[in-house]
Amino acid sequence: KPGEQKHPKEPSSLQCMHLAVVACGDRLEETLIMLKSAVLFSNRRLCFHIFAEDSLKPEFEKKLKEWPSSYTKKFESNFYPITFSVGNAQEWKKLFKPCAAQRLFLPVILKDVDSLLYVDTDVLFLRPIDDIWQLLREFNSTQLAAMAPEHEIPKIGWYSRFARHPFYGTTGVNSGVMLMNLTRIRSTHFKNSLIPGGLTWEEMLYPLYQKYKNYITWGDQDLLNIIFYFNPECLYVFPCQWNYRPDHCMYGSNCRGAEEDGVSILHGNRGVYHDDKQPTFKALYEVIRDFPFEDNLFQSLYYPLQSKFLDTVHTLCGRIPQVFLKQIEKTMKKVYENRVIVYLGANHRY
Repeated sequence: KPGEQKHPKEPSSLQCMHLAVVACGDRLEETLIMLKSAVLFSNRRLCFHIFAEDSLKPEFEKKLKEWPSSYTKKFESNFYPITFSVGNAQEWKKLFKPCAAQRLFLPVILKDVDSLLYVDTDVLFLRPIDDIWQLLREFNSTQLAAMAPEHEIPKIGWYSRFARHPFYGTTGVNSGVMLMNLTRIRSTHFKNSLIPGGLTWEEMLYPLYQKYKNYITWGDQDLLNIIFYFNPECLYVFPCQWNYRPDHCMYGSNCRGAEEDGVSILHGNRGVYHDDKQPTFKALYEVIRDFPFEDNLFQSLYYPLQSKFLDTVHTLCGRIPQVFLKQIEKTMKKVYENRVIVYLGANHRY
């Protein structure tokens, strides 16, 4: 348009939004539903980096190929075995949940990837990944990773009450959704409690684990908290609606960002997608799981979700359905406009 500033075209390596996940044991379905939620709403192309046990890879490939071509063309999949470049592999595998420590090694393994969004398998996207990807542009010159606080209220937060090791800020951070500039991580020397001169990311991991292994409860998340305790200038903290967990509503609503803008990324930790303790979270998981790809989003996803929420009003989380519905409704309207209105307008003959 006249007078509009022209922006240089992004290099092809930056046109893909990189999403990493680690899946072991019985996490196949959960991981596929997470990937489905990512593909349903995102605009730009996605590059999946799936770290999985060898036995799971064929099933992943089979299931992803069954998706309609209109969706499979929106992403590419890369598979990796579970590997640890330093220390004892068996120790790393047993740290907290099976294979979870693999995320600590992403900067080492994905040497050609500049930036990355890591998520746990029990995450659901309720808006395009494009939106959280934009937060990379908000990093200042020292920031190289972004996470949300573990809790909003220190007096009921886990780290502020029980942690026996250093942790970031007043409530610690939750690593279930972690945005990373891998290039910066690889080139930084991190302050630590081991060597005054600083260590690279890879050099630091195993000695840090050896020093604190008897004091950590949440495995790799605790190690990340320790790292950013000593290097707070390296962390960008994004608000709770980008990593919304049962803790944000099961004791009463305490995520102001979600109250105002809606939940952007849902994190169903504690297995709440698979039991009846938090039916609101379970309802969201089941509706996205059961949604037929080619169906109308409002008829086959949004309306069933509204109906399921009526059965959850007896819970504290179920009393605030608008918090869960706001972003997903907004996202679906945009998808509808892009796929229907814009398409019809472009093909309409006068």
